Amino acid sequence: MLNTRNLFVATFIAIILTYLMVFGENKTIEMIKEQYLFLLALLIISLAVIFFKFKLKDYELINFNKNNSFSLQSTLVFFLIFQVVDYIMEDGFIGMISQWFLYWVMGLIALLLMEAINYYKNYQLIYNKNQNI
Repeated sequence: MLNTRNLFVATFIAIILTYLMVFGENKTIEMIKEQYLFLLALLIISLAVIFFKFKLKDYELINFNKNNSFSLQSTLVFFLIFQVVDYIMEDGFIGMISQWFLYWVMGLIALLLMEAINYYKNYQLIYNKNQNI
Protein backbone atom coordinates (compact mmCIF):
# COMPACT_ATOMS: atom_id res chain seq x y z
CA MET A 1 0.00 0.00 0.00
CA LEU A 2 2.93 2.34 0.66
CA ASN A 3 4.11 2.26 -2.97
CA THR A 4 0.54 2.88 -4.12
CA ARG A 5 0.26 5.90 -1.83
CA ASN A 6 3.51 7.32 -3.16
CA LEU A 7 2.27 6.79 -6.71
CA PHE A 8 -1.01 8.57 -5.96
CA VAL A 9 0.79 11.52 -4.34
CA ALA A 10 3.21 11.79 -7.26
CA THR A 11 0.44 11.62 -9.85
CA PHE A 12 -1.64 14.18 -7.93
CA ILE A 13 1.28 16.62 -7.95
CA ALA A 14 1.87 15.97 -11.67
CA ILE A 15 -1.82 16.50 -12.49
CA ILE A 16 -2.05 19.74 -10.51
CA LEU A 17 1.17 21.09 -12.06
CA THR A 18 -0.06 20.19 -15.55
CA TYR A 19 -3.42 21.81 -14.87
CA LEU A 20 -1.77 24.98 -13.56
CA MET A 21 0.48 25.22 -16.62
CA VAL A 22 -2.28 24.49 -19.16
CA PHE A 23 -5.40 26.00 -17.55
CA GLY A 24 -4.13 28.51 -15.01
CA GLU A 25 -5.02 28.78 -11.33
CA ASN A 26 -8.67 29.88 -11.58
CA LYS A 27 -9.68 27.24 -14.12
CA THR A 28 -7.82 24.54 -12.14
CA ILE A 29 -9.68 25.43 -8.95
CA GLU A 30 -12.97 25.51 -10.86
CA MET A 31 -12.30 22.08 -12.41
CA ILE A 32 -11.51 20.58 -9.00
CA LYS A 33 -14.64 22.13 -7.48
CA GLU A 34 -16.75 20.53 -10.23
CA GLN A 35 -15.79 17.12 -8.83
CA TYR A 36 -17.27 17.87 -5.40
CA LEU A 37 -19.55 14.81 -5.36
CA PHE A 38 -16.68 12.46 -6.10
CA LEU A 39 -14.55 14.20 -3.49
CA LEU A 40 -17.39 13.83 -0.98
CA ALA A 41 -17.59 10.10 -1.78
CA LEU A 42 -13.82 9.89 -1.35
CA LEU A 43 -14.12 11.53 2.07
CA ILE A 44 -16.87 9.14 3.19
CA ILE A 45 -14.94 6.07 2.06
CA SER A 46 -11.80 7.43 3.74
CA LEU A 47 -13.72 7.82 6.99
CA ALA A 48 -14.94 4.22 6.71
CA VAL A 49 -11.37 2.99 6.18
CA ILE A 50 -10.15 5.01 9.17
CA PHE A 51 -13.02 3.65 11.30
CA PHE A 52 -12.22 0.03 10.46
CA LYS A 53 -8.49 0.60 10.80
CA PHE A 54 -9.09 1.96 14.31
CA LYS A 55 -11.45 -0.87 15.25
CA LEU A 56 -9.12 -3.59 13.95
CA LYS A 57 -5.77 -2.17 15.06
CA ASP A 58 -5.20 -4.93 17.65
CA TYR A 59 -6.10 -7.83 15.36
CA GLU A 60 -4.20 -9.78 12.75
CA LEU A 61 -5.88 -9.11 9.42
CA ILE A 62 -6.40 -11.38 6.44
CA ASN A 63 -5.84 -9.88 3.00
CA PHE A 64 -8.97 -10.87 1.10
CA ASN A 65 -7.87 -8.75 -1.87
CA LYS A 66 -4.63 -10.59 -2.65
CA ASN A 67 -6.19 -12.28 -5.70
CA ASN A 68 -7.81 -9.06 -6.94
CA SER A 69 -4.72 -7.11 -7.92
CA PHE A 70 -4.31 -5.44 -11.28
CA SER A 71 -0.95 -5.24 -12.94
CA LEU A 72 0.54 -1.87 -13.74
CA GLN A 73 0.56 -2.87 -17.41
CA SER A 74 -3.20 -3.56 -17.52
CA THR A 75 -3.88 -0.33 -15.62
CA LEU A 76 -1.82 1.69 -18.12
CA VAL A 77 -3.55 0.04 -21.09
CA PHE A 78 -6.93 0.81 -19.52
CA PHE A 79 -5.85 4.44 -18.95
CA LEU A 80 -4.56 4.80 -22.54
CA ILE A 81 -7.83 3.50 -23.97
CA PHE A 82 -9.70 6.12 -21.97
CA GLN A 83 -7.26 8.79 -23.14
CA VAL A 84 -7.93 7.96 -26.79
CA VAL A 85 -11.69 8.00 -26.18
CA ASP A 86 -11.43 11.31 -24.28
CA TYR A 87 -9.26 12.84 -27.01
CA ILE A 88 -12.00 12.07 -29.52
CA MET A 89 -15.04 12.81 -27.33
CA GLU A 90 -13.70 15.87 -25.47
CA ASP A 91 -12.44 17.75 -28.54
CA GLY A 92 -8.72 17.20 -28.36
CA PHE A 93 -5.83 17.47 -25.98
CA ILE A 94 -7.28 20.10 -23.62
CA GLY A 95 -10.48 18.11 -23.13
CA MET A 96 -8.49 14.93 -22.65
CA ILE A 97 -6.29 16.27 -19.85
CA SER A 98 -9.27 17.91 -18.18
CA GLN A 99 -10.41 14.38 -17.27
CA TRP A 100 -7.20 13.43 -15.48
CA PHE A 101 -8.29 14.68 -12.05
CA LEU A 102 -11.53 12.72 -12.35
CA TYR A 103 -9.55 9.57 -13.17
CA TRP A 104 -7.25 10.22 -10.22
CA VAL A 105 -10.19 10.58 -7.83
CA MET A 106 -11.87 7.47 -9.24
CA GLY A 107 -8.66 5.47 -8.88
CA LEU A 108 -8.31 6.58 -5.28
CA ILE A 109 -11.96 5.74 -4.60
CA ALA A 110 -11.44 2.26 -6.08
CA LEU A 111 -8.29 1.70 -4.02
CA LEU A 112 -9.91 2.85 -0.77
CA LEU A 113 -13.09 0.92 -1.50
CA MET A 114 -11.11 -2.29 -1.95
CA GLU A 115 -9.33 -1.58 1.34
CA ALA A 116 -12.62 -0.80 3.10
CA ILE A 117 -14.16 -4.04 1.84
CA ASN A 118 -11.12 -5.95 3.10
CA TYR A 119 -11.42 -4.31 6.52
CA TYR A 120 -15.16 -5.00 6.58
CA LYS A 121 -14.65 -8.69 5.80
CA ASN A 122 -12.05 -8.89 8.58
CA TYR A 123 -14.42 -7.05 10.92
CA GLN A 124 -17.22 -9.53 10.14
CA LEU A 125 -14.88 -12.48 10.65
CA ILE A 126 -13.66 -11.18 14.01
CA TYR A 127 -17.17 -10.22 15.11
CA ASN A 128 -18.52 -13.69 14.23
CA LYS A 129 -15.66 -15.35 16.12
CA ASN A 130 -16.42 -13.22 19.18
CA GLN A 131 -20.13 -14.05 18.95
CA ASN A 132 -19.41 -17.79 18.93
CA ILE A 133 -17.24 -17.67 22.06
